[in-house]
Amino acid sequence: MRSGLLTMGGLLLAGCDGSISSWFNGDPTTGSAEGHSGVMPDEGAPHKRTWMAFGASEAIWGRRLLPQVRENLATIAATISRFEPVSMLVRQDELGLARNLLGGADVELIVADLDDLWMRDTGPVFVRGNHGKAGVDFNFNGWGGKQQHKRDSKVATFVDGRAGVQTGHTDLVLEGGGIEVDGEGTALITESCVLNDNRNRGWKKSDVEAELDHLLGIKKVIWLPGIAGHDITDGHTDFYARFARPGVVVAALDNNEESFDYDVTRRHLDILHSATDVQGRPLEIETLEAPSELRYRGAGDDFAAGYINFYVCNGGVIAPEFGDPETDSAARSTLQRLFPDRRVVQINIDAIAAGGGGIHCTTQQEPVD
Repeated sequence: MRSGLLTMGGLLLAGCDGSISSWFNGDPTTGSAEGHSGVMPDEGAPHKRTWMAFGASEAIWGRRLLPQVRENLATIAATISRFEPVSMLVRQDELGLARNLLGGADVELIVADLDDLWMRDTGPVFVRGNHGKAGVDFNFNGWGGKQQHKRDSKVATFVDGRAGVQTGHTDLVLEGGGIEVDGEGTALITESCVLNDNRNRGWKKSDVEAELDHLLGIKKVIWLPGIAGHDITDGHTDFYARFARPGVVVAALDNNEESFDYDVTRRHLDILHSATDVQGRPLEIETLEAPSELRYRGAGDDFAAGYINFYVCNGGVIAPEFGDPETDSAARSTLQRLFPDRRVVQINIDAIAAGGGGIHCTTQQEPVD
């Protein structure tokens, strides 16, 4: 009964005929494709706005790194605001600080309680359905209980309220960074994250697939192994493989033989090269090689040195650069070729990368109505 077990706005809306609600009108017991509840659009589909969270704190980031992280957040928000509206959650006592760092950037600041800054994982996953738009709350649990999350667990429903959309609830625990979609029914998901006992103990692939069919309109999942235990996310998809468009995937390649990602990125490429999407098309695979030298001198094992965690917004692609002239340039050229109608902008996010995240991790797109 996991498939299609949803509530809207915190209230179970099941009628005597077994339907869930007028918005989520698929078959709750079978996850039927007919009239499924919603479809998660591709990130490249038009956005109404980008959601972010100015939520870094000293308790998590430390006194030395905290100012740089806040500057990175402001840079990301200001850069995206050149392409589309940005709404950023911020604690009441940090409103002035956020305004100062944003300068003249046109970013809406909304007071909210926060633990951290990772809106991709704490925010709702927006879907379009037969009756408009809704946001799915995937039960953020601090990446399997690794970090405090009492406030962040409420961010999804808070954002839905500000966006004026209903909230869909599910028993499935999943972060937005753990799923990548092409907008046509194909998804890339890492097993190390979604099938991890610290999120979904006892769930099988078929359980997850049925639930995501009903919630997001996913008809085919390409499972990547990922790697658990080496970072707080247990190997999110958005650091390994992303759709540039249906049928085209850009994937990470780590050529450092000492890196724990050396083998797993090659395994992912083998799977992707042999995979087909929901339409039966073989995937066209592009690779982005990780940098071999870094500008940031304090980089440790947690430093997220990769280019896959870019963000696609209206008319733009916001991507990182790490101070490696060769790979920075190659990433920019590849992304510009893959997104010819968008402007690729590379920015310095070294402090956020030092905390194990990237640009995509700090954002969540809201599609147009």
